Amino acid sequence: MSEENENTLLKNLLEYIPIAVFFIVFILFKDDVVVLFGRDLSGFVLATLAFVPLVVFATAISWIVLKEVSRVQLLTLVLVVVFGGMTIFFNDERFLKIKPTLIYSLFSIILLIGVFRKTSYLEALLGKALPLSYDGWMILTRRMAYFFLFLAALNEFVWRTQSTEVWVYFKTFGLTVAMFAFFISQYSVFKTYGTFKD
Repeated sequence: MSEENENTLLKNLLEYIPIAVFFIVFILFKDDVVVLFGRDLSGFVLATLAFVPLVVFATAISWIVLKEVSRVQLLTLVLVVVFGGMTIFFNDERFLKIKPTLIYSLFSIILLIGVFRKTSYLEALLGKALPLSYDGWMILTRRMAYFFLFLAALNEFVWRTQSTEVWVYFKTFGLTVAMFAFFISQYSVFKTYGTFKD
């Protein structure tokens, strides 16, 4: 396996292991109340207690081993620590549940600022992986910004109207599937504006 492939594998592991651990801990303890440090914690808060340090650890490993941590990773880390920490400190699930809303809203605003400045901040993140012309990047950036707004609104709807278990499944699987579906739906943009054919 080449070094580039090894790095990609490690990046994926560092991104998905904390999510997988959160999901597993929640499923194992979703119907229980666990007494820890003299406090009654729900399965969700217990899962958050496992999740937050793992995200910090994964980001540190990425910085030490891969010598890189993107701005997106840093922003995500800060929001995970702040809202995960508030979930644990106040023993309140709502703080972690609004994190995706904030992340997607911030990403959308940042991308739209770029669009108004006639530049694509998305290209700075994905340029090497998706070779597109300027017009292609602007179309994709605009669509991605609106898609993030949709995901933010969808997260708000799900956590406010559904059970915690439904939200956990939505966050773990639904948002990931939605992201893949979005990129697949942009095939015409990749085909029309892709520069890999040059």
